[in-house]
Amino acid sequence: MKIGFYDDFKACILKDDGVVDITAQVGHLDEGDPQLYMERIIREFDSLRPALEQAASGAATPLDQVRLRAPLPRPGKVLCGEGNFKEGVDIDPPKPLRTFFKSPDAVIGPGDTVVFPTFRPVIFNHEAELGVVIGKEAKRISADEALDYVFGYTTTVDVSARAPEADEAEVPGTPPSHYDKSFDTFLPMGPAITTADEVADPNNLQIKYYVNGKLRQDYNTSDMEAGIANMIATLSHVMTLKPGDLIMGGTNHGNLGPLQDGDFAEIEIEGLGRQGQTIRDDMKRTWDPDALRDPALNAANREAQRGQPNTGSWPFQAPYNP
Repeated sequence: MKIGFYDDFKACILKDDGVVDITAQVGHLDEGDPQLYMERIIREFDSLRPALEQAASGAATPLDQVRLRAPLPRPGKVLCGEGNFKEGVDIDPPKPLRTFFKSPDAVIGPGDTVVFPTFRPVIFNHEAELGVVIGKEAKRISADEALDYVFGYTTTVDVSARAPEADEAEVPGTPPSHYDKSFDTFLPMGPAITTADEVADPNNLQIKYYVNGKLRQDYNTSDMEAGIANMIATLSHVMTLKPGDLIMGGTNHGNLGPLQDGDFAEIEIEGLGRQGQTIRDDMKRTWDPDALRDPALNAANREAQRGQPNTGSWPFQAPYNP
C-alpha cells in the first residue's frame, strides 16, 4: 500500500491510476499539522489497515487532477548515510558507518521547486537515495530485528552544494556538519510511503535519477556498505528512533552531475514510484551537464582504502588496526 498526501495535505492511498481519499478512515487523527497527522497514521496503521484496504478498492481521482505532497512534510529526524556505498568494490574490513543530520525543513514534494541559494559552491549535485520511514519506537535494537521497526520506504534526493568557491565564505556549521545539504528545498521526497510489506529486501532495489529525461544515476541498493538494518540498529544505540523519522541510505556516486536553472530532475525507485522537481537558480549559474562523475574513479578511490585502519562504528563494528 502507498500512503501519502495530496492537495492541502489530505490523506490518500496512491494507486497507478490516481489517488483514493482516505479522510473518512483517518481524518479523526488530523489535528492540523500534516507531519503529526502522518505520524498518527503510522502509529495506528495496524488497526486502520482493514478499512484502508477496503477503501483502496474505490474509484481513484486521476493524478493530473491533484497535487501530490511530501508524505513526511517535516520529519522529526532526518539521518543520512555519508559515503555509505561500495562503488562496486568490496573492501575488508568495511568502512565505518558515518551519518549526518539534514534539516527537516528542506523537505519538498513532487512537482515542487528546488531553489538554489546565493551561496556559491563549486557545483550543485544530486544524490538519489532510498528513504526509510521508521514505524515504531526503536531503542538499542539489533540488526536482526531492525527491519521490523520500518513502516515503509520512499524516494528521496539529497541535493548538495559542494564546498564554497575559492573566494566564497564557508557555510556555518562545524565540519563535517554538511549544512550545505540543508538549504530549504534540498530534500525532495515522494510520491508516497510504500509500506514495508511490499518491499521484500530494501537492499535490493534499483534506483534511477534523470535530468531532463536523460538517465544519470542507475544503481542498486545492494551496493550499500552498511545495509538498512545495520544503519537502523546502529543509530538506535545513539538516539531513540520514533515513528515518522527518516533515514536516508546514502548514494552510489557514479554519474553524479550538476543541477542548474531550468532542469527537471526525477528520481525513480523500483516498486516505490517516480517523482520530480524543477530547479530554479536566480543567479543562472551553469555547469557542463555532461561532466558526470566517473564510476571508474570512484572504484579506484575505494581500492586505495583497502586494508586501511579505521575507527569502527560503535557498538557493532570494532576498530581495525592491522
